[in-house]
Amino acid sequence: MRIIRKNLKVVLFLFAMLSFSLGYAQVKTVTGTVSDAGNDEPLPGVTIVVKGTTQGTITDFDGNFSIDVEEGQTIVLSYIGYTPQEVLISASNQVNVKLEQSMENLDEVVVIGYGQVKKEDATGSVSAVSSDDFNQGAITSPQELVTGKIAGVQITNGGGAPGEGSTIRIRGGSSLSASNDPLIVIDGVPISSEGVSGMRNPLNMIHPSDIETMTVLKDASATAIYGSRASNGVILITTKKGRKGAGLKLSYNGFSSYSTPSGKVDILSTDDFRQTIIDQNGAGSNAASLMGGADTDWQDVVFDPSVSHDHNFSVTGNIADMPFRASIGYSDQNGILLKSSMERWTGTVGLNPSFFDDHLKLNLNFKGMLIDNNFSNQGAIGTAVSFDPTQWVYSDSDRYGGYFTWLQGNGNPNTLAPTNPLAMIMMHDDTSTAKRAVSNAQFDYNFHFLPDLRATLNLGYEYTNSEGTTIDDDDAPWTIGNGGGYYGEYSQEKKNKLLDFYLTYDKDLESIESRLSVMGGYSWQHFWSENYNFARSGITNEIINPENWDPTEYYLVSFFGRLNYSLKDKYLLTLTVRQDGTSRFSPDTRWGLFPSAAFAWRIKEEEFLKNSAVVSDLKLRLGYGITGQQNIGSGDYPYLARYTYSQENAQYQFGDTYYTTIRPEGYDSNIKWEETTTYNIGVDYGFVNDRITGTVDVYKRVTNDLLNFIPVPAGTNLTNMLLTNVGDLENRGFEFSILGRVISKQDLSWEVGFNATYNENEITKLTATQMSLEEYPGVETGGISGAVGNNIQIHSVGYPANSFYVYEQVYDDAGKPIQGLYVDRNGDGQINSEDKYRYEKSAPDWFMGFNSKLYWKNWDFGFAGRISLGNYVYNNVWSSSGSLNNLYWSSNYLLNVNQNALTTGFENPEYFSDYYVKNASFLRLDNISLGHTFKNLNSDKMSLRLYGTVQNVFVVTDYEGLDPEVSNGIDNNIYPRPRVFMMGLSIDY
Repeated sequence: MRIIRKNLKVVLFLFAMLSFSLGYAQVKTVTGTVSDAGNDEPLPGVTIVVKGTTQGTITDFDGNFSIDVEEGQTIVLSYIGYTPQEVLISASNQVNVKLEQSMENLDEVVVIGYGQVKKEDATGSVSAVSSDDFNQGAITSPQELVTGKIAGVQITNGGGAPGEGSTIRIRGGSSLSASNDPLIVIDGVPISSEGVSGMRNPLNMIHPSDIETMTVLKDASATAIYGSRASNGVILITTKKGRKGAGLKLSYNGFSSYSTPSGKVDILSTDDFRQTIIDQNGAGSNAASLMGGADTDWQDVVFDPSVSHDHNFSVTGNIADMPFRASIGYSDQNGILLKSSMERWTGTVGLNPSFFDDHLKLNLNFKGMLIDNNFSNQGAIGTAVSFDPTQWVYSDSDRYGGYFTWLQGNGNPNTLAPTNPLAMIMMHDDTSTAKRAVSNAQFDYNFHFLPDLRATLNLGYEYTNSEGTTIDDDDAPWTIGNGGGYYGEYSQEKKNKLLDFYLTYDKDLESIESRLSVMGGYSWQHFWSENYNFARSGITNEIINPENWDPTEYYLVSFFGRLNYSLKDKYLLTLTVRQDGTSRFSPDTRWGLFPSAAFAWRIKEEEFLKNSAVVSDLKLRLGYGITGQQNIGSGDYPYLARYTYSQENAQYQFGDTYYTTIRPEGYDSNIKWEETTTYNIGVDYGFVNDRITGTVDVYKRVTNDLLNFIPVPAGTNLTNMLLTNVGDLENRGFEFSILGRVISKQDLSWEVGFNATYNENEITKLTATQMSLEEYPGVETGGISGAVGNNIQIHSVGYPANSFYVYEQVYDDAGKPIQGLYVDRNGDGQINSEDKYRYEKSAPDWFMGFNSKLYWKNWDFGFAGRISLGNYVYNNVWSSSGSLNNLYWSSNYLLNVNQNALTTGFENPEYFSDYYVKNASFLRLDNISLGHTFKNLNSDKMSLRLYGTVQNVFVVTDYEGLDPEVSNGIDNNIYPRPRVFMMGLSIDY
């Protein structure tokens, strides 16, 4: 990983300036330039010391240096990430040196909150992945770059839709009712955690080719500096930047891809469907007469292979000694569901000027995006599974778009019957346009009179504007009840303003062999948004939803500080504290204090290991901290009394006049953030000159003041269920990662990585007073299709979150489930809700990632995959369309069922049977890639890489549904993940 190479040299230069002083012995002045041996680019901040003395200097931003030295002395040149080199001074006054990159030291600097730190000095649980180690494939969303790469981080893609978002969980969820999403910080700007209307994934604003590193802060000692937004971890995204002194560089990355459906739901074939209809109802029955003469695979009708392409062009260089980087990207991603697509333009500009002999450095960044989405109609996916396969796609009539439609006797659409899946797509338009920009200006001033003191001001601004429409054709059969047709529109505008100011004091205390770094600052952030929506019928223009504007805002004010202390480069201490105040809570509860402490012992530096040829790195880390969660999912004013206006059809008549009523809502005036306390023990290790490296972590996370909806006595509030802080939740886990450089030769290298995470959670409290499970079973959650208002999961004390809440199925001697027969678990002689039990949960016990990279001469080969063990899925596709009585409906239409209906023989649905809760453990090979690089083209000015990649290669699982990877544990109507074949081209000039 080359985390430090491109965007942290300014910091290294500053560090070097503070760490060395010039000597005064002068015989002659030697000048020269230090550059990278690989690309001849100058290296700023290289330390140059006369061997055996404290006399030294550093290179400037152009790699130049000047040093007074005696002839015959030796100078030592060192730079983080490069192999030190010694040069004997001869009679010449000019010395030019090329430094070789050191593979063992490339990971030495990582980004943390409000700064950066040498990896060897890091005390918290921090993992970083650089652009060299990102996942390969047809990737358009940043989170896909690190899927499976980091222990403790589980990323589950939401499906195969173009630009689809992902569920990201760091060390399990810390909440039941509030958000479990991590805080995302892009180039120092914490972005809004709420989604964007008309946009599947807010992170799509950044083109993956523009990202240099993604760093994950996992334990509280690393995340507490972000206070009330850090309970679910923090992801720091650093984009690529220009480097001072670097020559002009042009880069292009592009690919074309071909996506195909990777599978289909196993339903009755047309022949099986016909036979089953006859077997169930008789050859001369009304049901049999409803069958048509076609043989239609409706899944083939709505799904079709698609072609996509993606391009990114960037230019990096210097204008009058000012580093810059600019890029433009274009993505045209088409989904396998008809009419689903995403077209995106992205652009970035970064300027990094410096003034006053580099005492003042500026980091100016702009990132913008324009995206057009066509969401198609994903409801057609489920309908295609259940629609009658004997019917033709098109009818003989021009009515209702010319598509086959179930009709009533009067020729009008049968509103109880399902709609033709193709009609659902072709007669429905759901499109949006979103514009988003994030910019920031960071000023970093190193005081002239006190070079150990640095002031940093970061001003950031995020702006989003989106709008969309949903339009159904006037003769769309499902709109007849609204008078025919539908027109809906929505828009959203969001603003996020940021001001950070902090001082950093770094000091070497040589007399006591110590280093000290103290940072303290202030942060102000303002979030504002306004939503608008409106809907009417298409033909009559009857208002369905009147125009509604909903502006909202909140402020976050913070004071924070951090102390880093190092003794003898062996004993490291980090203390952080942050005090947050949010306008989302009342003055009595809005301020929270979030401290953390961490200690690390670099055991490798002890005398008994210092010279070991086997152990190259060994560090013990201990961490403790408290973080908060203020994104509780109840808007920006949850502590205030709120009143809701009645709809127009619910007005109160007084005389001849109708009056709009106002209904008070229940609220908790003392609501506040959830708090999570984390304990962490970790070990970083390296063996055989870091040919083998990795980490081991054990953690415990305890969330207090957990938000939960609890019953309240009548008359004590304006509701019978109230969201309030009453619960506790625990997560306990273990993380392990290892990276092995199996072969490391000039023309052949092979690197293998593996990580594993074990996590278990348990709810320990849900009510203000402790109650038994009989008195308070818990909070039901996890809505399912096929039965309105039914939930299949529950949060209960003593059990994991999202446990499945089901009846225990009874089976016959042949192992076949018996319709309607369940175990009487409480022995009262009857089957009712008290016989339900908590059976398994959706989160895996273990999840793992593995990857490999092989280089031979100019060839490269790699693959990456994931393993999930102990995750269970409720197969809602089976339960909702797995009963034989679903085939024929007395309102004169037919439905198909899945093959499992024949297996069970169920006549009626058994939604709450544990039979449908299945072990969905899996091994997935996410991608496999082969490439060839053509070097030294165009007089050594250009290199070109051609590569081919297959994405979603295969899945090994016992789960019989379409895909075992389901984020919430309920498998219904998911947009299938396609298998993608792609060819790509990368050019550097």
